[in-house]
Amino acid sequence: MLNIAFIAHDRKKEEMVNFVIAYEHVFVPHKLYSTGTTGTRIMEQTALNIQRFCSGPLGGDQQIGALVAENEMDLIIFLRDPLMAQPHEPDITALLRLCDVQGIPVATNIATAEILVKALDRGDFSWRELVHKYKPGVQE
Repeated sequence: MLNIAFIAHDRKKEEMVNFVIAYEHVFVPHKLYSTGTTGTRIMEQTALNIQRFCSGPLGGDQQIGALVAENEMDLIIFLRDPLMAQPHEPDITALLRLCDVQGIPVATNIATAEILVKALDRGDFSWRELVHKYKPGVQE
C-alpha cells in the first residue's frame, strides 16, 4: 500500500475527477490524500476514501508537503493550471522542491499522471516499499 496525493487547481478539478474515475481500480488498495475541494469532488464521483487536508491556498499544499518532507508520500498527482497565477505559488514551489529532494514522483499534467499510474498498476513502485522498510528509526 502506497500513499498517494491528489491536488488540482480550480480549472483542473474536473480533469482530475475524470482521471481518478478512469483509474479508480488502481487507487483502491492505496492510502489516498488530497487537498480539500479536490478530495471532496473525487469522493462524490467515486467510491474512494480520501483523507482531505485544507484547500491549497489555506495550507493544504503545505500539509501534503509535511508528509513529503518525512518521506511518507509515494506519489503526487498535482494537476497545475499553468495559465493562471496562483496566490499560494510559493507553497506550490516548496512542495515541488520537497518532491525533488525526497525523490517523490510527481505529475503536474495529465500525460505524466497517466504514465505514473500505469507504472503503479504494473507494480513499478515496489521500490517505495523499500524506502518505508529501511527508513531511519524504523525497526524490522
